[in-house]
Amino acid sequence: MAHLRSRRRLALAVPVVLSLTASLGFLPTAASAAPLAPTAARAADGPALAYVVNTRTDHHTIESVQQAITRNGGTVVASYDRIGVIVAHSANPDFGTQMRAVRGVQSAGATRTAPLSAAGTTDEGAVQVLSKAEAAKIAKGAAAGEEPLEADQWDLRAIGADKAAGINPGSRDVTVGVIDTGVDDTHPDIAPNFSASQSANCVSGKADTTYGAWRPVDADHYHGTHVAGEIAAARNGIGVAGVAPGVKVASITVAQPDAKSLFYPESVVCAFVFAADHGIEITNNSYYVDPWLYNCMDDPDQRAIVDAVNRAQLYAQRKGTLNVASAGNSDDDLDADAIVDASSPDDSTATNRTVDPHECFDVPTQLPGVVTVSAVGVKGAKSYYSSYGQGVVDVAGPGGDKYQIPDTPSKNGRILSTLPNDQYGFLQGTSMASPHVAAVAALLKSAHPYANPAQLQALLKAEADNPGCPSDPYDGNGDGVVDATCVGGKRVNGFYGFGVVNALRAVQ
Repeated sequence: MAHLRSRRRLALAVPVVLSLTASLGFLPTAASAAPLAPTAARAADGPALAYVVNTRTDHHTIESVQQAITRNGGTVVASYDRIGVIVAHSANPDFGTQMRAVRGVQSAGATRTAPLSAAGTTDEGAVQVLSKAEAAKIAKGAAAGEEPLEADQWDLRAIGADKAAGINPGSRDVTVGVIDTGVDDTHPDIAPNFSASQSANCVSGKADTTYGAWRPVDADHYHGTHVAGEIAAARNGIGVAGVAPGVKVASITVAQPDAKSLFYPESVVCAFVFAADHGIEITNNSYYVDPWLYNCMDDPDQRAIVDAVNRAQLYAQRKGTLNVASAGNSDDDLDADAIVDASSPDDSTATNRTVDPHECFDVPTQLPGVVTVSAVGVKGAKSYYSSYGQGVVDVAGPGGDKYQIPDTPSKNGRILSTLPNDQYGFLQGTSMASPHVAAVAALLKSAHPYANPAQLQALLKAEADNPGCPSDPYDGNGDGVVDATCVGGKRVNGFYGFGVVNALRAVQ
């Protein structure tokens, strides 16, 4: 699985970011007329790639650009007219250049570097499946009122979610959309809270609402099911409990169905628009948009990716959706002057490049208004893998840490949750921290149903507990080497933002 997570965030001090928040059309519009159609040979002499073409939103411009796409050897896959994003396929190697010269086009570029075939996530390491024998042993020691496997869920107790469930488990009027690898809605802990009417498959860039299309293609696409269980596994006496066991979850599948499970921009654009149009109050985004870990604004293709996804997530915000995203697993300082990216592009041949994270953006976590989440372990300290950064991280949540060992039956510092085919397993990563925050946001939305996304984000920060920067040098893996430096104070800092979210406080 490619990246279920390693990330960063669009810094508000950067002028281009300010323009992102001010307008959907933040890129300069080309003034030239549409070019002549290429020859048939030229239009089809390269590999078939996917593109996003970003335009003004008036009907005349969109219709004219769609015609230009056809003239230049492309086909329209989906057109999101309200945000001016058109998803297209073309085998014309000059398609991006030609479309950027079309009147009304504000940015255009390829969303991948490898040909189309029949998105990454942020978990750290392989899943550890809980065997039936181990599960039975844990269940025997369950306390009265607990779920059978809850004794291994140190994360619930760490943020008061076990006590919060007795006060307000969350409202059935609140749905968290899991934008991910798919959710196995037949799992007995997920089925009671699953919303099929708000689920879809967006892999192609166009929503497919065929019944069951939202499910993972196989058991190896377990990430989304794990995330969904963390958020809203029902308290039904079967397995585990979610942080918000009374809210609903929906699945919006964006991962390619092959082994790499890449999350391409057109799929994510589709997902944000679908979530917004189907009344989803919160989305969880435990991934970065492939194929670039950081999208640099001086590259026309990467610039177009930032533009397209930002239009979609801003549209969702305007429709009342709060978007929550993981910060990444590279243990990078996301407020540094330079970061080495050795993983991009991840759909072809990666090369080492040094990027300025203030000008090259991790999407969607760095986009304006998105809640960026770092991870902590059972001791409340930053997880050894978690990226961080003053002014970048908003809040933190339990993501697990194999070096921070809990006093639980399994002594496993990772996060236990649901897996496809009625299984359970442990994972760690900022991928696991983000759904904890999304679930607390769902509890806040349940308690404050009229709160808008900005107000929900403010509430998340206000109820969080901030441990402050550690007094000793940070050595996350205990090897004697300082791994990271925390900047900031007790109220807000680079490791935890405004602090670790608190589910109990959210419902009181």
